[in-house]
Amino acid sequence: MQNTQQGSSVQPILLAQANTDPGFKVPGASAPASASSASSAAGKPVDITTPSPAAGSNGTNDTSGTGANAIEVAPVQGAPATDTSARDQLIAGAVFLVLLLVFFFARNAFSNHLVRRRVAPSSADTSGWLLFCGLGFVSAAVVLAVMNASKFLSGAITGTLLLLGVAALVGAWLTGRR
Repeated sequence: MQNTQQGSSVQPILLAQANTDPGFKVPGASAPASASSASSAAGKPVDITTPSPAAGSNGTNDTSGTGANAIEVAPVQGAPATDTSARDQLIAGAVFLVLLLVFFFARNAFSNHLVRRRVAPSSADTSGWLLFCGLGFVSAAVVLAVMNASKFLSGAITGTLLLLGVAALVGAWLTGRR
């Protein structure tokens, strides 16, 4: 952290651990042994605020973040799927509940529309509930796929929800006919 009091100097950020994480690739790490890799191997902390010689060699100030001091994150092939955070789950749950509320009002409007078209009220009500269930299953599949595609976008989860949703929508269409 930097000290922001007046009259104090900026403290450099020191790294005490070696770069052994295969998920991150530090630019210039494959270059010949430098002072930073030598001090890292000796167990001394590495100062990452000091620009490397490659960064200042062209005489320009690179502020775009793509210079020699930028850290590139490269995921490893076959890395496990990350867990979904509680915040993402809460947002997805809230979106799903709002969609269910909207679908409930659409169910009522659809049932009333069918009754006005001279469909029997029991058939119109059944068709409305099938519409609600079908839209609910389809929206659950979409919300889960958007929330964490690597975890939920599979045939066992999304495929089942979509199959049930489409079956309920077809049932609503067939039941709502005269």
